[in-house]
Amino acid sequence: MPNTHSAAKAMRSSEKKRMRNQSIKSALKTSLSRAEKLIAQGSEEAGKTLLKAASALDKAAQSGIIHANNAARHKSHLAKKTNLAQKLATAASLAVAPEPPAAKTRKPTTRRAKPKS
Repeated sequence: MPNTHSAAKAMRSSEKKRMRNQSIKSALKTSLSRAEKLIAQGSEEAGKTLLKAASALDKAAQSGIIHANNAARHKSHLAKKTNLAQKLATAASLAVAPEPPAAKTRKPTTRRAKPKS
């Protein structure tokens, strides 16, 4: 329970902001899942929904609901999925097996112990 009038007002305003952010996040998740679903199906509307999802991500990042890097990461992943789906569709139409993506080489993460002198 807030002790002062200003604390009560801050609590009311933060609740309003939380509800607004919650609805925007929900709509954002819906647009992302719809885009991923259409991309997976190979639909013709996948490009349009990708643009709508990217726009929704940008708006959410601009208003501070999600971080800008979070929006960029989601847009990048959607674009990669879209490009891969298009490559598979063209390869299927040409009846040629697509090349699998190249595996990333990683440096070993463990360090070797230095020999004692």
